[in-house]
Amino acid sequence: MHLLPFLAVSAVVILTPGVDMALVTKNALVHGPAAARATAVGVNLGIAFWTLAAAVGLAAVIAASAAAFTAIKLAGAAYLIVLGLQALRGRDDPPPGIVAGRPTLGRGAALRQGLTSNLLNPKIAVFFTSLLPQFVDAQTATAADLLLLGLLFNAMGVIWLLTYAALAARGGTCSRGPAFGAASTGSRASC
Repeated sequence: MHLLPFLAVSAVVILTPGVDMALVTKNALVHGPAAARATAVGVNLGIAFWTLAAAVGLAAVIAASAAAFTAIKLAGAAYLIVLGLQALRGRDDPPPGIVAGRPTLGRGAALRQGLTSNLLNPKIAVFFTSLLPQFVDAQTATAADLLLLGLLFNAMGVIWLLTYAALAARGGTCSRGPAFGAASTGSRASC
């Protein structure tokens, strides 16, 4: 197993913005830190699923099947469109449940958003199927080796997305609070 190169590549992949980070950002800015953390946990539950699937070969079957890949891709696109439409609709007509002038999103719903977004992203299946085998020896690799790499990737992802969620939620709080007005006028702010 080639652990250090795997950790380096994983760090680059994890830090690169994508759909998951966009969803965490949106939920942090619109719904606050609890929703952002729940979304991050949901995303990483999805990654855990793809890790397990890659280790047992399911991800390879999905990646090899054009019909399965297309079905997941279309379902994922439809889900992202629904989320986008909900966000647009929410600008003019906020949903019920307003707290401090912003719509609320429960932790369960935020977790499901993160999980669904990740599970309906077929690129993750292809990614794990192609990434993990690059860092194990073909002659001696076992499913346990692939699981270990996937768990390391997931642990790094959890740490990053939870940290990012906290930072994004803090940025949202600062931009909505009185400190933002002070910062924009040049006074010292606490954010």
